[in-house]
Amino acid sequence: MAAAVSALGGLGVPDPDGGGSSGSEDEARPGTAAAAAAQKREERLRKFRELHMKRNEARKLNHQEVVEEDKRLKLPPNWEAKKARLEWELRVEEKKKECAARGEDYERVKLLEISAEDAERWERKKKRKNPDLGFSDYAAAQLRQYQRLTRQIKPDLEQYEKLKEQYGEALYPTSDSLLHGTHVPSKEGVDRMVADLEKQIEKRDKYSRRRPYNDDADIDYINERNAKFNKKAERFYGKYTAEIKQNLERGTAV
Repeated sequence: MAAAVSALGGLGVPDPDGGGSSGSEDEARPGTAAAAAAQKREERLRKFRELHMKRNEARKLNHQEVVEEDKRLKLPPNWEAKKARLEWELRVEEKKKECAARGEDYERVKLLEISAEDAERWERKKKRKNPDLGFSDYAAAQLRQYQRLTRQIKPDLEQYEKLKEQYGEALYPTSDSLLHGTHVPSKEGVDRMVADLEKQIEKRDKYSRRRPYNDDADIDYINERNAKFNKKAERFYGKYTAEIKQNLERGTAV
């Protein structure tokens, strides 16, 4: 009997006892597919929740940035510079308090923290800086002139020592001192003053003043630039073209 069953199995005839196992496998396959579908659905829902959270976070960050930008637009245009300046002043005040608590000089401590390269760069920048910003008023012009003259003064220490020995304490006047008519300038000092005045006169002669407009002058230009060009041409070539210009004006030019 067993041999017959084996022979039938070799011929491809299904075993009546094994039919129950294949049916259970067929019943298990729909459950596996449903579990896989549920897992995929859970994975998609998880991704959707993550995207939803990211969208809310991005919306929140955008709103914060819009609020900050609105605050910046309402601030003065130089607010950043003012803020940096105030922060720097606060740091300086704190540094001064720390130096005072330690009994140290703040200026000396500050100079010790500056590197040689920075100091040289600042010195070069000071030398390149031009303090003359043009004419503002006569008081400012007089102050610039005074500063220029004082920078040119070279003290004579030998003469100072001689005067100190000669006058003693009287060299340093007080409110009770009477010095009018007692000082006689040296010949070198007078020569130096004369040379400086001559330089001032020479420099003043080089100044170019604005020429007044003449209403009666002939209009031979079409704009301001053309008028300047005509003046230059007249200055350099006027004496050579004077006769041709007169002939053109009379209408007798050949």
